[in-house]
Amino acid sequence: MPNDLEQIRAEFDKSFSGSESVEELEKLKVAFLGRKGKLTDVLRGLSALPADQKKSTGEKANVLKGELETLIERKLAGLKNELYASRLKTEKIDITLPEVPLSAGHKHPLRRTIEEMSSIFESLGFVTAEGPELETDWYNFEALNIPPDHPARDSQDTFYLVDGKRLLRTHTSPVQVHEMEKRKPPVRLIVPGKVFRNEATDASHAAVFHQIEGLAVDENIKFSDLKGVLTVFVHKYFSPKTNVRFRPSHFQFTEPSAELDVECTICGGKGCRVCKGSGWLEMLGCGMVHPNVLKAVNYDPEKYTGFAFGIGVERFAMLKYGVDDMRLFMENNVEFLKQF
Repeated sequence: MPNDLEQIRAEFDKSFSGSESVEELEKLKVAFLGRKGKLTDVLRGLSALPADQKKSTGEKANVLKGELETLIERKLAGLKNELYASRLKTEKIDITLPEVPLSAGHKHPLRRTIEEMSSIFESLGFVTAEGPELETDWYNFEALNIPPDHPARDSQDTFYLVDGKRLLRTHTSPVQVHEMEKRKPPVRLIVPGKVFRNEATDASHAAVFHQIEGLAVDENIKFSDLKGVLTVFVHKYFSPKTNVRFRPSHFQFTEPSAELDVECTICGGKGCRVCKGSGWLEMLGCGMVHPNVLKAVNYDPEKYTGFAFGIGVERFAMLKYGVDDMRLFMENNVEFLKQF
């Protein structure tokens, strides 16, 4: 075995002296110190030696291994330094060249839309509130006058957690219940946030989208107040020339209820795939707060009235920026977002 070590050293010295490139040294390292290298084979064979030879031979083999590793690493470092030095001589940097411009980040169009819409309502006396995205059945349904047998509770419409008691909120309306529990009238608030519904995704629908809920409760609030606030909002957000219409509708937590439509700015009211050929786009639901909702938070419905509305942020952004597919807002396509 000692003779084997001497032979390995001699072979190494011969090959080492002729290795003048990084590639040759790497191959040499593998040939002698790799998993199947010559010195590695010797170290693996130590277990077969007699006990009186195993220790001394092992020590000599490990010393040799350290020497070979040191020789290879030193020569590799020298060759790399020479390579870097030669590159420095041939490669130059012109420090007079202009710097590469860095593109500055900006707010997402949906964030800009939420902030702009919130600013308009704040100018009308509303305050902004936030609430949890994970809700209980009470806040998302019962307190909003949605009974247990209502279709909105179906699993086809709502994302429930495994425990069956909690769910991802289907609207931002639960926050108005939280807020009314904490304060007495008058109440004027808006609630921007993300909502979740078990819906198929298309150009104007998504399973995850954004809403701005609005609520006003006080004495002598009328439906005409609701129409006035929403009309002012639409005209400030789009243009005083923007046509709006209110259509009778039904929502379990408002009575009477209505839907507000805005003339489609994509096609100018002529009809397109966004407005489904009607020339109008349904933008929000609204109505007078149902007396049962007021009772759920211990407000006297004989004394107080109120109105509520829910705005689809993506649809307003689509009309504002001329986007014909709401899925574009969530795809994070840099070329699309650069336009904003």
